[in-house]
Amino acid sequence: MTVETTLVKVDADLRAGRIPVARQRLRGLVGSYPADLTVRRRLAEVYRLYGEPAEAGRWAYLDADRDPAETAAFEARHPDPLERMLALAWRGSEGSARTETARARLAGLREVASAHAGRSIHWDHVRDHAQNTDQDDSTGLFACAGLALVVLVLLGFTGLGAVTFVRWWL
Repeated sequence: MTVETTLVKVDADLRAGRIPVARQRLRGLVGSYPADLTVRRRLAEVYRLYGEPAEAGRWAYLDADRDPAETAAFEARHPDPLERMLALAWRGSEGSARTETARARLAGLREVASAHAGRSIHWDHVRDHAQNTDQDDSTGLFACAGLALVVLVLLGFTGLGAVTFVRWWL
């Protein structure tokens, strides 16, 4: 289904009051066409209907006429610039954006995220950078939880063995 056909269905959904369906269609379009600024703008409009300024700011982030309050709400929800990059769901380099405003905003955010992380971050690999960060922060916690679970299971089997032995012996 083309972008235009789906946008026609979105319009019909909105007229019929099926806002969640329209939002889902637009989210699918953004996933398939992340560089289409019209789709992002339409998704921001739907989130405005929901009264969700942070999400509206997320999807209007690359627009020349974005609402500063919505942008601030989005940035407050995602204070880490790498999180913001992930939330924007952009694929490719900023050079693939269709407007100068979008290219400048994508480049600016990438530069801030790189400075914040202390290493160069690129749009093509933003998910890899985030996974490495998440892994670094949580690997020790998961290892400890796994070890604790193994110890509990072994203690349980030891106790069961002891009870079985005593019953057998008596």
